[in-house]
Amino acid sequence: MSSLSTLLLSFLMLLFSADKADQLSPSFKKGDDPKPSHAQWQLVEALSDEFEGKRLDLKKWRNTDPKGWIGRAPGLFKKNTVSVDKGNMRITNYKLSAPETHNGKEYTHAGGHLTSEHKAQVGYYFETRLKAGKTFMSSTFWLINYRNDSEGCDRRTTELDIQECVGYINTDAKWAKDFDQSMHSNTHSRNISCEEAKGSRGQNSLTGGKVWEDYHTYGAWWKSPTEIQFFLDGKYLESVEPYADFDLPMHIKLVSETYDWNPVPADGGMNGAWEDRTTFYDWVRTWKLVPKK
Repeated sequence: MSSLSTLLLSFLMLLFSADKADQLSPSFKKGDDPKPSHAQWQLVEALSDEFEGKRLDLKKWRNTDPKGWIGRAPGLFKKNTVSVDKGNMRITNYKLSAPETHNGKEYTHAGGHLTSEHKAQVGYYFETRLKAGKTFMSSTFWLINYRNDSEGCDRRTTELDIQECVGYINTDAKWAKDFDQSMHSNTHSRNISCEEAKGSRGQNSLTGGKVWEDYHTYGAWWKSPTEIQFFLDGKYLESVEPYADFDLPMHIKLVSETYDWNPVPADGGMNGAWEDRTTFYDWVRTWKLVPKK
């Protein structure tokens, strides 16, 4: 083997090693890793995806909602908005060729909705690296349980929103003025059956630019039923205590939908290039703590 070939092989092995090393632990900044000294992070393969290849891994994701959620009008979830290529899962929004009516509501735009086949547990850390779309529709990363899966006082809804944003703001509401340049996170407790408290608590942090300008890593540690820690690009932001215990297993959601507070622009909102209408998910990684070896 020539010296040039040897150098090239060494370089490729170094790149491969660096990529594998990047997956050995979450994307924390130095000093921001919250794990205890006696533990280490272990990847949860069933709830992680590098989105390699050309097809969605249907052992990990469902490109529909198993409980029948079709989207908030006027955004209708369509399977064909989802694609996998060049190391990304993409949700590409578009305007329907003709309006569709479902359950008495009119739908004019297509969005995407992936649900993890497996459930996440208390103690897991979740992160995704994504680049938001540049439209009035959302780019999101969140978790939720299905109320009907439980009985008694557990027949309730808990929702952990790690990132919710839009690429174009079409409202004058002051509370929404940073929705295109922030990490908006929330914990929701609702649809209660017993005496649990209901309500929402969250945090908002600026990303340093428009969410569609570049990729950011959005993360949350479901540390305990009473504490959620949020991270942006590996940096700790804030801890939130949900109104009720977050102790029910939840599914991961990757969704692009419409919000009633951010209406369709007069021009339809879908005149941009394919890249502008697309949310890019580089990867999703889920971690759990295990005893240090």
